[in-house]
Amino acid sequence: MEIEQVLLQSGLIDDDQRRLAAEQANGRRIDHVLVEMGVLTEEQALQAFANELGMEYLELGDFTVDGDLIAQFPTGPIFRHELLPLDRHNGSVRVATSDPFDLEALNELEALSGMQLEPVLARRSDVVDLIKANLGVGGDTVNQLVAQRSDDGVELLDEIDDVDGELIGEAQAASVIRLVNELLVEALALNATDVHVEPQDQGLRVRYRIDGLLQIQPVPPEINHFYTSIVTRLKIMSRLNIAEKRLPQDGRIKLRIHGRDIDVRVSIIPMIHGEGIVLRLLDKGRMVFELANVGLPDDMVTAFHELIELPHGILLVTGPTGCGKTTTLYCCLNEIKSPKTKIVTVEDPVEYQTEGINQIQVHTKIGLTFAHGLRSILRHDPDVILLGEIRDGETANAAIQAALTGHFVFSTLHTNDAPSAFTRLTDMGVEPFLAASTIEGVMAQRLVRRLCENCRKPFKPGDGDVPVDFPRPLPDELFRPGGCRQCRNTGYAGRVGIFELLITDEGVRELSVNRSSSTEIRRHGLENGMITLRQSGWKKVQEGVTDAEEIARVTKGDLV
Repeated sequence: MEIEQVLLQSGLIDDDQRRLAAEQANGRRIDHVLVEMGVLTEEQALQAFANELGMEYLELGDFTVDGDLIAQFPTGPIFRHELLPLDRHNGSVRVATSDPFDLEALNELEALSGMQLEPVLARRSDVVDLIKANLGVGGDTVNQLVAQRSDDGVELLDEIDDVDGELIGEAQAASVIRLVNELLVEALALNATDVHVEPQDQGLRVRYRIDGLLQIQPVPPEINHFYTSIVTRLKIMSRLNIAEKRLPQDGRIKLRIHGRDIDVRVSIIPMIHGEGIVLRLLDKGRMVFELANVGLPDDMVTAFHELIELPHGILLVTGPTGCGKTTTLYCCLNEIKSPKTKIVTVEDPVEYQTEGINQIQVHTKIGLTFAHGLRSILRHDPDVILLGEIRDGETANAAIQAALTGHFVFSTLHTNDAPSAFTRLTDMGVEPFLAASTIEGVMAQRLVRRLCENCRKPFKPGDGDVPVDFPRPLPDELFRPGGCRQCRNTGYAGRVGIFELLITDEGVRELSVNRSSSTEIRRHGLENGMITLRQSGWKKVQEGVTDAEEIARVTKGDLV
């Protein structure tokens, strides 16, 4: 029976929908087109096919694959046709597929394995995820490299110490590039921000940072043989010295993956068992620098807008690495950007190229530091300056001089909260009265994981469910993470910001001039309406955006 007839008889579509899908098919299968149109789900179509063909439909979300069984199958057709041997059943092997009509693929796997196969239907994403979980990302590519080793000598790259020597293995390197790309494509599909490739005593470990937390990514154990080739290729792609294996190196790769422009920052550091690699993925297409998207609470938006529109002074954004400080500052620049305003940035590195903003890349090797770049751009008649980071006293004093000469300076600082910014600058050698007279505000921020809206679970909290510093009485209902297919059973999907904004009023200026501690500045801020990171997080918990455990993980208790 025709596919469309199966769907029609199942009552999943009507004749008008069938006709519309046929017009848009362009050679594609009509059920795939209908799923794209949102007329039906992949699960509905597969269950209809299972009923018609007398096949079994399985939910693979919590399925445990027989590892010994899958090891007896060639990985080529498994990856190529997305077929997954599951277990033995009534004398045959059940194989999961999302395409019951691809009989050639099943026949090929049956012939190569010599086993009798019984196809069962499952969602394509579930099949692909289980293949990667059991065979590792890039498993098929690694197996191809293993097959080539005796012929083309991939392992010899371990001894190559110059570019000419590396070019000898050009054919193998192309396969290594494909392997690296598979790791990157998988990282992007999981919305990872970083890829960690770490040599261990027991072999290579790959971890992805997803929503701020590292997760181990399965890879085939054979990848250990090609680790040096991977490092060498990454060095060439990021224009680093492939012969240098004793010193840290930083580089950059620009890629286009499935039409998306990806900027990859490469950091390579020599470790005990080899060179460790961290790839920071910057997906330019997903970045929208609008202050409305930052997630500032409504009661903070007005005050923050007044800050960024001041004619001169300094606004600092503080927090640990990876908490979104640079993104917040870019949103500020886009908010105030206009043909009448000249904006110049000094960054290390320039993460996002932005139209209408003049950006300078720091080059410390040739003496172009933050401080030197800042002094130079003052002669370029800027109105607004973005300083990527205040790292030392020289840079801090240069920023203060820029603010004193009528410029507004945005910058970042590494402190745990907003009040600590004043004492941190004093520790750097900045005179307290200069910091007090130029800093107009400090905003500390963190990113916390957002509860998956599809599977979050309501519950009535007890005292043991919420940290002791959260206000009592507790609300009647809060939410906790669940776990579903959409969030990959983590209970979380995406991240949201929490913020602490300290406005520099006369009281803060006086405390700063008197070299008061951050605790005293914090107490004054709280008395005058400052919302702490912890309090901001508690609001997100009450709104059902995140849970109390996540706020406790990211912030320190307000026991001042």
